[in-house]
Amino acid sequence: MAGDAGDGVAEDLVVLARNGDETGWSELYRLHHRRLVVWLRSVPSGDPAAAAEDVAAEAWSVAAHKIREFSGSADDFGGWLLGIARNIATNHRRRSARRQTFAAERAGVGEPDARPGPEGAAVGEEYTRWLLGHLSPREAEVVACIDVVGLDVASAAQALGMSTTAVRVARHRALGRLRRVLPDQGDRR
Repeated sequence: MAGDAGDGVAEDLVVLARNGDETGWSELYRLHHRRLVVWLRSVPSGDPAAAAEDVAAEAWSVAAHKIREFSGSADDFGGWLLGIARNIATNHRRRSARRQTFAAERAGVGEPDARPGPEGAAVGEEYTRWLLGHLSPREAEVVACIDVVGLDVASAAQALGMSTTAVRVARHRALGRLRRVLPDQGDRR
């Protein structure tokens, strides 16, 4: 079947990367890096000193050191990589809480700045963080995995260390909560 051929190529990327091949790593990076950074930017970090790109770089470094422990396809690799990044972000959050470092202005508080301009992408990210700020941390992570970066339920469950049922329930509750926060959209979904 056509899907099987694609799966073989995806698994070959993991095998190449496991063997230290730069092409395998480059292709895995191309497939997953942007989604990883978008997800990290979407989830409230709790540590203003930890940039999404820094956490992503640290996640890639850990993945490179632990690739021999991983088995699965390139798609499974994405969930595994997000799980690594989640653990790193959690450690940053814990360190920040112990150090009591705070930004001068907290992101996600108040209304998002909706002024048009060349910084449109930044406004979109700010609005996403504002929306996710209305959710519990668990719900925010689930929505960010599925609705922001486009992981499927199984990959999101792997990344977050949850069952697929728990992911579905958390997403259902989160979307219900967001419907109450958003301005009246009529019958549009």
